[in-house]
Amino acid sequence: MKKNYTNKKLKLFGFNNLTKTLSFNIYDICYTKDEEEKKAYIEYIDEQYNSNRLMKILSEVTDIIGASILSVSKQDYEPQGASVTILISEEEVPLYVLDKSCNKGALTSIPTHIAGHLDKSHLTVHTYPESHPSGGISTFRVDIEVSTCGEISPLKALEHLINSFDSDIIIADYRVRGFTRDINGKKHFIDHGITSIQNYISEKIKRRYSLIDVNVYQENIFHTKMMLRELELNNYLFNISEDMLPKKEREKIDKNIKKEMLEIFYGRNVR
Repeated sequence: MKKNYTNKKLKLFGFNNLTKTLSFNIYDICYTKDEEEKKAYIEYIDEQYNSNRLMKILSEVTDIIGASILSVSKQDYEPQGASVTILISEEEVPLYVLDKSCNKGALTSIPTHIAGHLDKSHLTVHTYPESHPSGGISTFRVDIEVSTCGEISPLKALEHLINSFDSDIIIADYRVRGFTRDINGKKHFIDHGITSIQNYISEKIKRRYSLIDVNVYQENIFHTKMMLRELELNNYLFNISEDMLPKKEREKIDKNIKKEMLEIFYGRNVR
């Protein structure tokens, strides 16, 4: 059953203890005909989405949701992949109370480790480039999690995240956990109205994608999957254009790319 909420601000007893988490996964698919192209594609992805670029995106997300950076940790991996963790606060924390381990996002040297700070408010990103052993398909996945407490909501940054990546498939999960109390002691298990993650996506973006929702309103769980509607083959070829390929090969590549997208979108193998 859907819940109705007004936009009237709740008067709370103490701090807003609700935890709001947005998990955002994107997939970029590419045709790589041989091992040399696979290697070149992974090198390209590693350069395009290295830890510095990912840190910039997450820093922008922090600004959009109105939070402050306490600490950043980042790492590029061999042979591929990158991770970034950002610890945030709803309001600016005075320097005199800031933990000495926090760096406010100012990295003076390349870290040799990853700090996974498991708190209510954090942002993390991990990348996963991979390829089919024989089918000529390479896939790049980015996993981002924005978890906040208090009044700020990660959904405010969803549009920016979508626009920050070339996304063939997008899978987004949003969940509100815990409860907070109003001044009369009544528990509130959500503090804002929402019927779908799609409420936070512009019509312009939605026209480009096919979308499916799976929502569990009574549990404050919202799930949206998005798959690009129009497939232009040139956008999926690496170091080659479709007019350089014979018709049968173009048709085969087109079929394999669509199959890969359908399998990811529906979460099952397609024969």
